[in-house]
This record gives sequence, structure tokens and C-alpha cells, in this order.
Amino acid sequence: MSRVYVDWRTSVALTGTVIKWLAVAMLIPLLTSLLYGEGTVVFLASMAITVTVGFTLEQLSDDVDLGPRESLFLVALAWLAVSIVGAVPYVIAGHGTASTLAHPVNALFESMSGFTTTGATVMGEISTDQHSHALLIWRQLTQWLGGMGIIVLMVAILPQIAVNGAQLMDSEAPGPSLQKLTPRIAETARVLWGVYLGFTVLLVVLLMVLSVSGLAPDMDVFNAVSHAFTTLPTGGFSPQADSIGAFSPAVQWLIIPFMIIAGTNFALFWFLLNGDVDRFLGDTELRTYVGAILGTTGILAVVLYLGAAPTLRLGGTTHGVTENALRQAAFQIGSLLNSTGYATSDFAQWDTHAQIVLLFAMFLGGCAGSTGGGVKIVRWVVAMKAIKRELVTASHPEEVQPIRLGSRVIDEGAVRGVLGFTILYLALFGVGTVLISLDGARVGLSMTSLEALSATLATLGNIGPGLGFLGPFGSYLDFPWTSKLFMIFLMWIGRLEIIPVMVLFTGAFWRR
Repeated sequence: MSRVYVDWRTSVALTGTVIKWLAVAMLIPLLTSLLYGEGTVVFLASMAITVTVGFTLEQLSDDVDLGPRESLFLVALAWLAVSIVGAVPYVIAGHGTASTLAHPVNALFESMSGFTTTGATVMGEISTDQHSHALLIWRQLTQWLGGMGIIVLMVAILPQIAVNGAQLMDSEAPGPSLQKLTPRIAETARVLWGVYLGFTVLLVVLLMVLSVSGLAPDMDVFNAVSHAFTTLPTGGFSPQADSIGAFSPAVQWLIIPFMIIAGTNFALFWFLLNGDVDRFLGDTELRTYVGAILGTTGILAVVLYLGAAPTLRLGGTTHGVTENALRQAAFQIGSLLNSTGYATSDFAQWDTHAQIVLLFAMFLGGCAGSTGGGVKIVRWVVAMKAIKRELVTASHPEEVQPIRLGSRVIDEGAVRGVLGFTILYLALFGVGTVLISLDGARVGLSMTSLEALSATLATLGNIGPGLGFLGPFGSYLDFPWTSKLFMIFLMWIGRLEIIPVMVLFTGAFWRR
């Protein structure tokens, strides 16, 4: 009879520590509730529940030493647990009302979408008339916390988590590998969060400058903070039903470079701040990322400029209008390529050619070490180089061709890992599309194959909006609760890049 050789108690106890500290983050919506005089009881109750759950789990163990498997278990469990606890304010606020978030599955969907920075929503109407400012700022804050990573934050501030910081951050960080910037891993975590916080504050300041100058008349402090909270984590939640389309072109142009920054490896900004310009500009992944953005933006701008001019809910016509075609193309590519999910136009109404360009961009993803979702640019680069090598060695079997990124030779184990992840990602994408289609048909939900495909890609890739009725101004509310649970699972494994979660379902993980 096999025995379990994973110290799950330590992992669960440290998960309790993470949950307990989540109550500190709830101080922001609590202060917002006091400022606006609404929703105070919701967050007082939520904080009490969060602290109680966290403290209770902490009692399971006082050990802090984790092995590789315990680290994987902690990372996967912590993200699931934080999302469950993060749903509590939604359930309490919706209790006794007609709010869609009163249903626990809907609340968990919204919370998981927030922490994983997916941006998919099941909210009915999004406005301060329907939901308190405190609840909306909590919705925004969940994305900001999840952007750089819950575990990275805990490593930065908690010594008991930092003991195992390297392997924990390696399991959580988006991309194939973790880049250590300083001798101590806790210092690296603080550096990454410092850069992240700095860009967030800078965006708030610039948005308020636009507001004061009269270029953004509808931008107030609440909206500036709310959108900074969801731009840098490539989240896409907005307290406005019309997303960034609710604001002036000046705001839209300002948001574009910050979305691109969010999809860039944050370690590169550390090198730049330390004067290592060559390392920043010479990074192969960054060059490919910028090239992909410029290329797809150019193609989409031409398609929008030359294409038909449908009656749009938002964004205006792009046919023959150079500035609008370029702005809409740059914004939507900047938003969807790195999985932000903001919108300035209802691209679900665009013609097929434009939607194909957007679908292609969704597959690319941001850089490793960024807050962007998707497969990641570096994986596509390595996969293409591996395919090219196979074509060469097919006719020259004696030739040894290492795969390089710039001057760095990529380890063969890392190459296999990239190919394995890419294949697994595409397999989950295909299986997920079929399951969502079948489940929708089971309850009579009218859905095209393209909509089912985009629903899977949008949740697994943490992108948010899809196509058709899942467009930027649509929602996932009409899906049956079974499909929502499956998409919650897709968002969870997509944020942690599949392996740290999927490995928990293998017998080998739990045995010696």
C-alpha cells in the first residue's frame, strides 16, 4: 500500500499565513467604504472571516521548511484559497439582493478572474449605481495583487515564506525561468514589486495630470487608481461599463504604453535603472515582443482603415479615419496580445479579417517575468528555433546546433519543457473548447464554435474578453454553472502555467 510522502500540513499552514495577510489588503476597500459611506459592514465581516480562516489553517503546523513538492502544493493551493476567500465580499454584498454575485459560483468566478488577472466577468451591470465603490475597488485590487504574484509578495514581506522563496517564485512566476536579480531572493521579490508599484503610481499621476489639464474630463481619483490597479497587472477590470472606451482618446493613448510595459519582463527595467542599457535593448524576447506588437498593430490598422464601417456601440468608425484606425488597432493589440483585456471598441462587431488578427495576437502572450498571460513570447521563440533545428538536422544529422537566446545557450531540459508546455497548452485549449461547447448545448445556450473557442482561450490564457457575445462589453453570466466551474479551473491553471496544478493530479506527486 502506497504512502503519501508530501508534507501537506506545512503547505496548508503556510497557505493560512497567506490568507491571513489578505485581510491587510482589505483595508483599502474598507477605507474606501468609509470615504463613500457604503459597504463598510461587508469588509469588516470579510476581514474577520479571512483572519479566522487563515489563523485556523496556520495551526496545522509550525514548520516552514518545504521541499520541491510541498512548494508546488503551496503555490497551487494558495492561489485557489486566496480566490475562494476573495469571493467572500462578493457573496456578502450580494446577499439578499438581485446581484449576480450573490451566487457562490459567480462570486468565485469573479474572484478567480480578478486574482489571475483574467478580466472575464459575470457581473450584470458594472457601475457605482449597482455596486459600492468599496466592492469595485476590491475587484480592481484583486487584479493588482495577483499581477506580480501573491507568492512573490509574500516572499518579499514574510521571512517564513522567504525561506523557500526561490522554489516558490519559480513555481509561480510566469515564463520558463526565474531571473535572480540580487543575492537574496527576498530582495529580488522586493525589487520586482518596487518596479511594479513605481509604474502603478506613475500611471495614477499621469492620469490625474490629464484630468487637471482638461484632456480627460471624466477621469477622477477613483477611476485613476482603479485603472492603474488593473493596467499594470494586465487585468482589464474597469469600474466603467464601457471600459477605457468611456474616456477620451488622450487617456486611451496613455494607457497603450503602460499595457506594453506590463507585458515586458520586469527584470529588464531593473537592469535599465542600474544603467545596463545594452542588456535591456539587446534582449531577444523583448525585441520579438515589440516586433510582434508593431507588426500585428500595423496589419490590424490597415484592415480597420480599409474595411467596412459597421455601426459600433463604441469607438466610432475606423474606415478611412487614420488616427482612429491606428488608435483602435494599437489599443486592442496592446490589450489582447499580453492579456490585459481592456477595450475601446466593441471588436466583436468587427469583420472576420480583423477578428482573425486579434485571435492570432491572443495566442502570443507577453514576456516571461511580466504580468502578461498566454503562452509567452519566449516559448514561441524557443519552439520555432527547435523546429528549425529539427529541419536542419534531418539533412545534416552530424551537425550539433544548440538553441540560443541572444548569446545564451538554452539547456536541452528547458527546451523540452517549453515544447511540453506548448503541446499541453494547445491540448487543453482543444479539449476545453469541446467541453464548453457540449455543456453549452446541454442547456440550450446558443453559441458558435468561434465563441466556444474564444471562451477557452480567454480563460486559459487569462485574457478575459472573447468573441461574439463574449466580446469586451459582454459577460460569461449566461454559461451554466458547470461551465463556469470549468473555466475557473482553466483560469487557475492558466495563471500558474499548468504544470504546478496539473502535477497535483498525478499519483507520482504524492508517492515516494
